[in-house]
Amino acid sequence: MIYSINFKGTLVSLDRPLIMGIINVSPDSFFQSSRKTDIKAILETTERMLNDGADIIDVGGMSSRPGAQLISEEEELKRIVSPITEIIKKFPEAIISVDTMRSRIVTETLDAGAKCINDISAGNFDPKMFHAVAKSKVPLIMMHMKGLPSDMQDDPHYEDVVMDIMTFFKEKISLARKEGIQDIIIDPGFGFGKTLEHNYTLMHQFEVFSIFDVPLLAGVSRKSMIWKKLEITPEQALNGTTALHMYLLGKGVQILRVHDVKEARECIELYKMLHA
Repeated sequence: MIYSINFKGTLVSLDRPLIMGIINVSPDSFFQSSRKTDIKAILETTERMLNDGADIIDVGGMSSRPGAQLISEEEELKRIVSPITEIIKKFPEAIISVDTMRSRIVTETLDAGAKCINDISAGNFDPKMFHAVAKSKVPLIMMHMKGLPSDMQDDPHYEDVVMDIMTFFKEKISLARKEGIQDIIIDPGFGFGKTLEHNYTLMHQFEVFSIFDVPLLAGVSRKSMIWKKLEITPEQALNGTTALHMYLLGKGVQILRVHDVKEARECIELYKMLHA
């Protein structure tokens, strides 16, 4: 199945996997090199990512690393609206996704020029989220997370991690459709309320999520499921990230959410060559 996504009037085909570049405008995200807190650095990073082949730029103002505490809505707005405004001003054709759990942030950032919402809580945190996204007619990325970042790694338990998450998405997709959201993307949430074993079980069975007939996104870039297993640091986890990206491409992933755009693009190019 070849999908297309309508990013607020910009129609993008998924006849090839897309790359979503990560820009964290928070000062405490888990991967230090992804933290960009001044406009000059944000614009330079955006330009590099776009030149390297990013299809989407995902901007987040609140850290979702394990143990991270929620910041106020006002602080999140303060961090995120201005950078998005400046990115769109310099790169008007760029597709900006906003990593947020709050419906008010949706309204403010879409007005600033963003074209997609990435909600790690899939509407659980803010019951107004689905309505806000449907009203704005933009795509919604729904991720599975058990709990909140502050407590999600406190002994996460599942009866069956794959089937539990399948049930979660069945319910969430139905609710989003009823609300009127047309473009839905799902993300099983590697590292969000999962043990190391849960993560690799999900990866091994990743293709089962294609049953929902919506695009699949995966974010494994430099995550602890790589560096804890290899006993290295996030800064040393690019090679492991690329290895898992190649595996996920074989499992049907259609959007890779990454810190390292150039390397992800090269991985996709080699995968396409192998399957030409």
